[in-house]
Amino acid sequence: MTRIPDLPNKVAVFPLPGALLLPRARLPLHIFEPRYLAMLDDVLKTDHRLIGMVQPGGPPGLDGPGLHRIGCAGRVTQFSETEDGRYMITLSGISRFRIRQEITGFTPYRQCEVSWDGFEADLKGSETDEAFCRGPFLELLGRYFEARELSADWQTLKEADDELLINSLSMLLEFDPEEKQALLEAPSLTTRRETLVTLIEYALLGGTDEDLMQ
Repeated sequence: MTRIPDLPNKVAVFPLPGALLLPRARLPLHIFEPRYLAMLDDVLKTDHRLIGMVQPGGPPGLDGPGLHRIGCAGRVTQFSETEDGRYMITLSGISRFRIRQEITGFTPYRQCEVSWDGFEADLKGSETDEAFCRGPFLELLGRYFEARELSADWQTLKEADDELLINSLSMLLEFDPEEKQALLEAPSLTTRRETLVTLIEYALLGGTDEDLMQ
């Protein structure tokens, strides 16, 4: 089991709008930009093989758009190279982190000094949601999928454990970056599920980000 003392205080960050990674979840990525190819090459040389996924947001940073203060680090657990030099990789979510400061340097990609304090639960076993009523939730989800003409393996959704179901939907459903950030920052699985329900309900009503902020 990974412990906070085992985690580095500096990570390479990948600011990708709308790409959400959560602890114990898996995120496939297609790496093709030269700066991120360089990032992957460097990360694979480390013992931890961690990349920090962060949503852009806020005032501009040292080397580009601003970054939200909380992200999630994933370990590169699968990768394959295409004939033209691109990579298909999978990140396995390890823990959320808080950005202390961005680091200036000579790498073409961005790096940050980070703190893992406050996210100790991310390194433990799967969470459960004791208040989760799956029937009404799946009914709401069915209306959302129907409205967007999406298909799903409903038997798999019914059988998935709480964390896998809620986190997978949080990552896969099409929400704005700020909404994805709200799902990331949810302090527990229960609050993430409540946030997810709110986002789905607003989407069905045709709500906007501005509506959610009121």
